[in-house]
Amino acid sequence: MTIALNIQKHMRDSSWIRRMFELGLALKAERGDENVFDLSLGNPVVEPPQEFHDELEKYVQSYPKGVHRYMPNGGYGFVRQSIADSLSRETGLEYQADNVMMSVGAAGALNVIVHALCNPDDEVLILSPYFAEYLFYASNHHAKPVVVEPHDDLMPDLVDLSNKITPKTRIMILNSPNNPSGVVYPDSTVKAIGKILSDKEREYKTKIFLVSDEPYRKIIFDGYHYPFPQHHYKRTVTVTSHAKDLALPGERIGYLALSPKMDEAQELMDAFIFCNRVLGFVNAPAIMQHLVSNLQDVTIDVKNYEAKRDFLYSALIDAGYEVRKPEGAFYMFPKSPVEDEMELINALQDEGVLVVPGRGFGVPGYFRISYCVDNATLEGAIPGFRNAINKLKGN
Repeated sequence: MTIALNIQKHMRDSSWIRRMFELGLALKAERGDENVFDLSLGNPVVEPPQEFHDELEKYVQSYPKGVHRYMPNGGYGFVRQSIADSLSRETGLEYQADNVMMSVGAAGALNVIVHALCNPDDEVLILSPYFAEYLFYASNHHAKPVVVEPHDDLMPDLVDLSNKITPKTRIMILNSPNNPSGVVYPDSTVKAIGKILSDKEREYKTKIFLVSDEPYRKIIFDGYHYPFPQHHYKRTVTVTSHAKDLALPGERIGYLALSPKMDEAQELMDAFIFCNRVLGFVNAPAIMQHLVSNLQDVTIDVKNYEAKRDFLYSALIDAGYEVRKPEGAFYMFPKSPVEDEMELINALQDEGVLVVPGRGFGVPGYFRISYCVDNATLEGAIPGFRNAINKLKGN
């Protein structure tokens, strides 16, 4: 076999999300697009806000010279300053341009961070349910992913978190609003996590970095306010992208930002920028940097997603599913009506409905629905959800 052994294993364990998406393409070819309702992939169908199109048009018309050349590996200074100013307004902390590095999406930033911080066999704590790629991001750089179990309400088990921190713990990834559950961890939970990390740092005389992955930070419902972890833990690194809040997943534009409270911020930023280069990202896409610099306070219409959430939640509850109502993002994570969620997944496939099994997110017995789809797809899937649960319950 010519492929490296670890890559062979990762390919076998590869994301359930992609598997279901590819199955959806096959089913559409077999049954017709109108008979398949694909709720598997977090690929927003909404278009970017008008402000993005305005910035793009302005950019094309002005077409500044030299825009396709290399820039500093950390990104354009004026873009980093724009993001620092926006973060300062949001958090009340004094971010500077030097606290920010532009990245090839949130995924690029996460790989940069793990590469810069982790020695071989250092541990990366990952709260379950989790975005499956986190496991691979850790392994990419010879770190060891360590999974923290959730409670039944999909909130992190803080006792399990505390027990799983060791002298080898280097990073903890926090993802809120959470993919796949849509849960927003409240300020009290974030504060408790910060205290646990601080206590363990003192106990082991180590440094642990809290990496807050926030691509859904601006997609929050019901008047919730985002609880910024940097208020509770000084060694916080913010990671985000504009894939979701500006509906630009294909443009691969994001950033990482170091908390101004962090003592070692300059040392870390130098390492992150170096790793951004040597990992082959080199720099974030130039044109997208120009465009998002003026869009930091712009977001897609969150009410659109909130309406979809309300419709889907009501329909699932009426059909007999058990589900926590999400506070953010555009995912729902219901409990399977049967212990093995693959029975439900298969029953839904028979109905032309595609969702992702919970085992792909570290929580068997659940399944993920992505509702960032058009209303016709969402509405068309409801009879399939009803028929599948009735079939499994023998109704």
